Amino acid sequence: MNACNLQPRALPRGFIVTLLACWIAGAARAQDHPGGSFLSAPATVSVEELVQQVQRSNPELDFYRAEIAAARAGRKAAGRWENPEVSAELGSKRVWERHGPALGDGLVWSVAVAQPFEWPGRIALRKAIADRQIEMAELGLEQFQAALTSRARSLAYAVLAARLRADAAQEVAARCRAVLDVLVQREPAGVAPLLEQRILEADSITLNRRATEAEREVQSALLELNQLRGQPAGAPLKVVGQIVVPTNLPPLARLLEVALTNNFEIRQRQVELAQQGFQVRLAQNERYPRVTLAPFYATEKANDEQRIVGVGVSLPLPLWNRNQDAVALATARQQQAEASLQVMCRAVERQVTEHALALATRLAEIARWRPGAQAELRAAAELADRHYRLGAVPLATYLEMQRQYLEALEALLATQREAWEHRQQLELLAGRPLEGIE
Repeated sequence: MNACNLQPRALPRGFIVTLLACWIAGAARAQDHPGGSFLSAPATVSVEELVQQVQRSNPELDFYRAEIAAARAGRKAAGRWENPEVSAELGSKRVWERHGPALGDGLVWSVAVAQPFEWPGRIALRKAIADRQIEMAELGLEQFQAALTSRARSLAYAVLAARLRADAAQEVAARCRAVLDVLVQREPAGVAPLLEQRILEADSITLNRRATEAEREVQSALLELNQLRGQPAGAPLKVVGQIVVPTNLPPLARLLEVALTNNFEIRQRQVELAQQGFQVRLAQNERYPRVTLAPFYATEKANDEQRIVGVGVSLPLPLWNRNQDAVALATARQQQAEASLQVMCRAVERQVTEHALALATRLAEIARWRPGAQAELRAAAELADRHYRLGAVPLATYLEMQRQYLEALEALLATQREAWEHRQQLELLAGRPLEGIE
């Protein structure tokens, strides 16, 4: 075989240009495809913009809107009369004298239209029951929107807090690795330098683990946020902002007053109680019969011709069923609704008191912090790193400062998150933002 045949042949220039164009088109399609969302730049949104996106695009909102539409359709059906019923009869008639010849035969037919009429007040009661159903559906939507806003804001702050913890852990881990790289290059003179290297290696592993856990919390919160705003779970997202806890807290007596008036669960129980009251009245009204009027027309043609026009009236006789069982059932349901309302009021009172006291405790703890404490701790950690490199600070002091910086930062962020959680729960229980409560 000739050696020249083993050399690769140069590709035509046109083929290379075509291949490059296909690669560019494929990359563009990969970016447009939902599966390629990780390759695109993340969308940067603030906390409030994120909350607005969730309120506008959450797919579960359609369920509650459909529930309201169903309740309104039920309201129309409750006020609609029953359709009239048309009946017709057709036959033959023969007339003859007794023991004599037939006098004649002919066609017999009749037609009637029957229209049922409810007892006075019954349709109005059904409309009132349907109105309460619409009100409960609207309260359900309002409650879900408030819970959705609270959850979105809590997740956004969780992302910010976890990001700060991850960045701090990575920063401290980078310092440890830099110091460790310097120590590794030196020739260990004795046991002490070798032990310092191992201690720094162990701390570096622990810090990397802490940073990884914080990153995992960020990813988990972002996945849920994407689903709340109706986006693919893996859509890139970046939340920006600061965790600032408002310090205003209305008095407990005022919070309880507002909660007992505006709480979604209490309002739903009140609507349900009113609905059960209408159910009792409807059951009592249904003891009276429904009247059916049926105007009719009949004609007979045999020996002679007869025409009959009249109105028929029919109604059931309440002999065996006087609807007493339905009245007893509706009354029992009304008593259950009253008990449920009382239990819910007590539960809301306890929850409001619990979250208000917890929020007051967290706010008092935040008030004891010195302004700029987080920046001062970070500066102290950097100072310890510089002086350890110069040999002015022992390894124990250096590592303790790095750990205390991370633990203090985690404690600060945890306190702020807990304060926000209690505040969000208070707003859900009160049914309105705390800024509007004096």
